[in-house]
Amino acid sequence: MQSWQMVAIGVAIIVIAAGLAWWTYERNRTKHLRERFGLEYDRRIADLGNRRQVESELLRSEARVQKLKIQPLNASDRARFIEEWRLCQARFVDDPTGAVHDADRIVTDIMRTRGYAVDNPVDRVTDVCAAYPNQASAYREANEIVNRQERNDASTEDLRNAFVNIRSLFDEMLESHDELKRAS
Repeated sequence: MQSWQMVAIGVAIIVIAAGLAWWTYERNRTKHLRERFGLEYDRRIADLGNRRQVESELLRSEARVQKLKIQPLNASDRARFIEEWRLCQARFVDDPTGAVHDADRIVTDIMRTRGYAVDNPVDRVTDVCAAYPNQASAYREANEIVNRQERNDASTEDLRNAFVNIRSLFDEMLESHDELKRAS
Protein backbone atom coordinates (compact mmCIF):
# COMPACT_ATOMS: atom_id res chain seq x y z
CA MET A 1 0.00 0.00 0.00
CA GLN A 2 1.37 3.38 -0.91
CA SER A 3 1.80 6.14 1.63
CA TRP A 4 -0.79 8.44 0.02
CA GLN A 5 -3.37 5.64 0.35
CA MET A 6 -2.57 5.27 4.03
CA VAL A 7 -2.92 9.03 4.53
CA ALA A 8 -6.26 9.00 2.68
CA ILE A 9 -7.54 6.14 4.84
CA GLY A 10 -6.35 7.98 7.98
CA VAL A 11 -8.09 11.19 6.91
CA ALA A 12 -11.27 9.24 6.09
CA ILE A 13 -11.22 7.62 9.54
CA ILE A 14 -10.75 11.02 11.22
CA VAL A 15 -13.61 12.54 9.20
CA ILE A 16 -15.91 9.62 10.05
CA ALA A 17 -14.97 9.78 13.74
CA ALA A 18 -15.58 13.54 13.83
CA GLY A 19 -18.94 13.07 12.11
CA LEU A 20 -19.97 10.40 14.61
CA ALA A 21 -18.86 12.59 17.53
CA TRP A 22 -20.86 15.55 16.19
CA TRP A 23 -23.93 13.38 15.58
CA THR A 24 -23.71 11.98 19.13
CA TYR A 25 -23.33 15.49 20.58
CA GLU A 26 -26.36 16.77 18.64
CA ARG A 27 -28.48 13.78 19.61
CA ASN A 28 -27.58 14.12 23.31
CA ARG A 29 -28.22 17.88 23.26
CA THR A 30 -31.64 17.36 21.69
CA LYS A 31 -32.47 14.62 24.19
CA HIS A 32 -31.41 16.81 27.13
CA LEU A 33 -33.44 19.79 25.93
CA ARG A 34 -36.54 17.69 25.17
CA GLU A 35 -36.39 16.17 28.66
CA ARG A 36 -35.66 19.48 30.38
CA PHE A 37 -38.15 21.71 28.58
CA GLY A 38 -40.83 19.19 27.56
CA LEU A 39 -43.86 20.93 26.06
CA GLU A 40 -41.98 24.23 25.84
CA TYR A 41 -39.46 22.58 23.51
CA ASP A 42 -42.27 21.28 21.30
CA ARG A 43 -44.12 24.63 21.34
CA ARG A 44 -41.04 26.52 20.24
CA ILE A 45 -40.29 24.02 17.47
CA ALA A 46 -43.87 24.40 16.24
CA ASP A 47 -43.60 28.22 16.38
CA LEU A 48 -40.18 28.59 14.75
CA GLY A 49 -39.85 25.39 12.76
CA ASN A 50 -36.08 25.46 13.17
CA ARG A 51 -34.76 22.90 15.66
CA ARG A 52 -31.21 24.29 15.76
CA GLN A 53 -32.40 27.84 16.43
CA VAL A 54 -34.79 26.66 19.15
CA GLU A 55 -32.12 24.55 20.80
CA SER A 56 -29.64 27.44 20.73
CA GLU A 57 -32.21 29.74 22.35
CA LEU A 58 -33.08 27.17 25.02
CA LEU A 59 -29.41 26.56 25.81
CA ARG A 60 -28.85 30.33 26.14
CA SER A 61 -31.88 30.62 28.44
CA GLU A 62 -30.70 27.73 30.56
CA ALA A 63 -27.19 29.18 30.82
CA ARG A 64 -28.57 32.64 31.65
CA VAL A 65 -30.63 31.30 34.57
CA GLN A 66 -27.70 29.23 35.82
CA LYS A 67 -25.53 32.38 35.91
CA LEU A 68 -28.04 34.30 38.04
CA LYS A 69 -27.45 34.42 41.77
CA ILE A 70 -30.73 32.71 42.68
CA GLN A 71 -31.44 32.68 46.40
CA PRO A 72 -34.01 30.54 48.21
CA LEU A 73 -36.80 32.42 49.96
CA ASN A 74 -36.23 32.96 53.65
CA ALA A 75 -39.00 31.97 56.05
CA SER A 76 -40.37 35.50 56.49
CA ASP A 77 -40.51 36.18 52.72
CA ARG A 78 -42.15 32.83 52.18
CA ALA A 79 -44.78 33.54 54.86
CA ARG A 80 -45.37 37.03 53.42
CA PHE A 81 -45.94 35.67 49.92
CA ILE A 82 -48.29 32.97 51.20
CA GLU A 83 -50.35 35.62 53.01
CA GLU A 84 -50.36 37.90 49.96
CA TRP A 85 -51.57 34.99 47.88
CA ARG A 86 -54.33 34.16 50.36
CA LEU A 87 -55.61 37.75 50.18
CA CYS A 88 -55.27 37.79 46.41
CA GLN A 89 -57.25 34.58 46.08
CA ALA A 90 -60.02 35.94 48.33
CA ARG A 91 -60.18 39.05 46.12
CA PHE A 92 -60.88 37.01 42.98
CA VAL A 93 -64.63 36.70 43.64
CA ASP A 94 -65.17 40.47 43.73
CA ASP A 95 -62.44 41.60 41.34
CA PRO A 96 -61.13 38.86 39.02
CA THR A 97 -59.13 41.28 36.88
CA GLY A 98 -57.41 42.86 39.89
CA ALA A 99 -56.77 39.46 41.45
CA VAL A 100 -55.08 38.15 38.30
CA HIS A 101 -52.88 41.26 38.11
CA ASP A 102 -52.03 40.85 41.81
CA ALA A 103 -51.25 37.17 41.28
CA ASP A 104 -48.85 38.03 38.48
CA ARG A 105 -47.30 40.76 40.64
CA ILE A 106 -46.79 38.29 43.51
CA VAL A 107 -45.03 35.82 41.19
CA THR A 108 -42.91 38.67 39.84
CA ASP A 109 -42.05 39.76 43.39
CA ILE A 110 -41.03 36.22 44.30
CA MET A 111 -38.76 36.09 41.26
CA ARG A 112 -37.27 39.51 42.08
CA THR A 113 -36.67 38.46 45.70
CA ARG A 114 -34.96 35.28 44.54
CA GLY A 115 -32.66 37.15 42.11
CA TYR A 116 -34.28 36.83 38.70
CA ALA A 117 -34.33 39.71 36.20
CA VAL A 118 -38.02 40.58 36.08
CA ASP A 119 -38.23 44.15 34.84
CA ASN A 120 -38.42 43.09 31.20
CA PRO A 121 -41.53 40.93 30.62
CA VAL A 122 -39.76 38.94 27.89
CA ASP A 123 -36.86 38.12 30.25
CA ARG A 124 -39.34 37.16 32.95
CA VAL A 125 -41.15 34.70 30.67
CA THR A 126 -37.81 33.36 29.43
CA ASP A 127 -36.60 32.84 32.99
CA VAL A 128 -39.84 31.09 33.97
CA CYS A 129 -39.44 28.81 30.96
CA ALA A 130 -35.84 27.98 31.90
CA ALA A 131 -36.31 27.66 35.66
CA TYR A 132 -39.80 26.10 35.66
CA PRO A 133 -40.22 24.43 32.27
CA ASN A 134 -43.26 22.46 33.43
CA GLN A 135 -45.05 25.76 34.08
CA ALA A 136 -43.95 27.56 30.91
CA SER A 137 -47.03 26.86 28.78
CA ALA A 138 -49.43 27.71 31.59
CA TYR A 139 -47.58 30.93 32.38
CA ARG A 140 -47.55 31.94 28.72
CA GLU A 141 -51.29 31.26 28.52
CA ALA A 142 -51.89 33.36 31.65
CA ASN A 143 -49.87 36.24 30.14
CA GLU A 144 -51.88 36.05 26.92
CA ILE A 145 -55.12 36.25 28.92
CA VAL A 146 -53.81 39.24 30.90
CA ASN A 147 -52.93 40.96 27.62
CA ARG A 148 -56.40 40.20 26.23
CA GLN A 149 -57.98 41.56 29.42
CA GLU A 150 -56.16 44.84 28.91
CA ARG A 151 -58.11 45.07 25.64
CA ASN A 152 -61.32 44.02 27.48
CA ASP A 153 -61.30 40.76 25.54
CA ALA A 154 -61.18 38.16 28.34
CA SER A 155 -64.09 36.55 30.12
CA THR A 156 -64.29 35.76 33.81
CA GLU A 157 -63.64 32.12 32.91
CA ASP A 158 -60.50 33.19 31.02
CA LEU A 159 -59.38 35.12 34.10
CA ARG A 160 -60.08 32.09 36.29
CA ASN A 161 -57.88 29.98 33.98
CA ALA A 162 -55.12 32.60 34.13
CA PHE A 163 -55.36 32.67 37.93
CA VAL A 164 -55.17 28.86 38.15
CA ASN A 165 -52.15 28.85 35.82
CA ILE A 166 -50.35 31.50 37.85
CA ARG A 167 -51.25 29.59 41.02
CA SER A 168 -49.51 26.49 39.65
CA LEU A 169 -46.34 28.50 39.10
CA PHE A 170 -46.68 30.10 42.55
CA ASP A 171 -47.01 26.66 44.16
CA GLU A 172 -43.96 25.33 42.34
CA MET A 173 -41.93 28.41 43.27
CA LEU A 174 -42.73 27.93 46.94
CA GLU A 175 -42.15 24.17 46.84
CA SER A 176 -38.77 24.62 45.21
CA HIS A 177 -35.91 25.87 47.29
CA ASP A 178 -33.45 25.74 44.44
CA GLU A 179 -34.47 25.27 40.81
CA LEU A 180 -30.85 24.99 39.81
CA LYS A 181 -30.63 21.60 41.48
CA ARG A 182 -33.36 20.41 39.11
CA ALA A 183 -31.59 21.91 36.13
CA SER A 184 -28.52 19.76 36.57
